[in-house]
Amino acid sequence: MSVCGLALSAALLTVAAASEGPPAEEDGYLRLGFDRLAAYKFTMPPYDPAADPGKSPPTGEEQIPDAVKAWSGRKAIVTGFMLPVKMDGGLVVEFLLVKDPMMCCYGVVPNMNEWIVVRMAKGVRPLMDVPISFYGVLKVGAMFENGYMVGIYLLEGEKMGEVQG
Repeated sequence: MSVCGLALSAALLTVAAASEGPPAEEDGYLRLGFDRLAAYKFTMPPYDPAADPGKSPPTGEEQIPDAVKAWSGRKAIVTGFMLPVKMDGGLVVEFLLVKDPMMCCYGVVPNMNEWIVVRMAKGVRPLMDVPISFYGVLKVGAMFENGYMVGIYLLEGEKMGEVQG
């Protein structure tokens, strides 16, 4: 095996090991990273504009591993980069938390399991381009707005942790 092959194998084993076993807990919160939340392939179901509006659209939820679904309703800490979506009085009340700052700002479209919709009852100051941890209750399952699937992860935010940058 080549040196590059060995390095790639070691990197893949490291990623696999990072997402094995139960996540660590901190003060009653699961510490969940995108290494776990995005560790599986998720293909968004196609949007059908001719679909019967009275029927539920396909969700793709069968693609979400049972271990990930088991985190739904649990308190979690997730660290990522803020992409504000809704503001109120100069504070961010809804945003996407993405694993990589390059994902949304430079044209790289993230996979559906590489972002979390975060809603903060009490808005937080906008802080982009630095990793930030958010605490709250995680909900796992398809979310729709106006017939379009907008995410599979929702964090009902309780508080913002320390800025890590």
